[in-house]
Amino acid sequence: MTAQRTAPLAHGDVEPDPPGAQGAPEVPGDDAASRPLVAAQGLSVALAGRTVLRGIDFSVSPGEIVTVVGPNGSGKSTLLRALIGAVAPADGRVVRRAGLRVGYVPQMLRIDATLPLTVSRFLSLPRRRSAVETAEALAAAGLPDLHARQMTELSGGQFQRVLLARALLDSPELLLLDEPTQGLDQPGSAAFYRRIAAVREETGCAVVMVSHELHVVMSASDRVICLNGHVCCEGAPAHVASAPEYRALFGTGTGGALALYRHDHDHSHDDDHTRSNDPDHDPWDVAARRHPDNPASPTRGQG
Repeated sequence: MTAQRTAPLAHGDVEPDPPGAQGAPEVPGDDAASRPLVAAQGLSVALAGRTVLRGIDFSVSPGEIVTVVGPNGSGKSTLLRALIGAVAPADGRVVRRAGLRVGYVPQMLRIDATLPLTVSRFLSLPRRRSAVETAEALAAAGLPDLHARQMTELSGGQFQRVLLARALLDSPELLLLDEPTQGLDQPGSAAFYRRIAAVREETGCAVVMVSHELHVVMSASDRVICLNGHVCCEGAPAHVASAPEYRALFGTGTGGALALYRHDHDHSHDDDHTRSNDPDHDPWDVAARRHPDNPASPTRGQG
């Protein structure tokens, strides 16, 4: 049971962790169903003497899907790391529900191509897992028959799903994913998003997903947060799978898993994405420019 504080915390302080906790204070379990799973309160983070995040107020409720978007260097990955206690706040704090089970899918994981490592063995590192546990996790991730496959033989989409299976092994209440569709094409991204939506439906876990896309997000997202060192804007994605423009961009193979997010900033940055508060700026144009079938797209030929 988490000990109660006897004095208020100063900014930047972290409550002492109870046994088994990993770096973030926890919310007592009373009335747990109505409390956020995790919350950042006035959070600022500095890395190598540079402020990466400042004044972040952010919370995740049970069962919701939150997509975090922003340009490179905006602090998206740092926010996830702060939520799990991997980096300490310079100011503010992160509060976590007591006993919260968290699953984490990293942005990138490299495995030596000469290393003989099967999927089932990978899932048993560092702690041995039973065949039943690994089979259930792989089934939940949509890969029921790949336990004997070598990790180095997997496609990009399969590799990401194995990382997802690993994150699901301990039945997380909160699933954090750091740019899990990076390097996947649009149909691959859509298939992964559909699997995440299914995991939420099947397990009831909340999901926080960092996306490298600024305007095209997972349609099942309940909220989209735009981050650029601070929270620039927040809103719901446009569910536009039936729109002719959507079909023209993505065809029918995405199964409605993708949606657009229109940014609404009350300030400006030097980044291209902030032009979306311009009435002449159309997110369809941005998505079209970045679609791999567009000859002018910088992502053409990737994935």
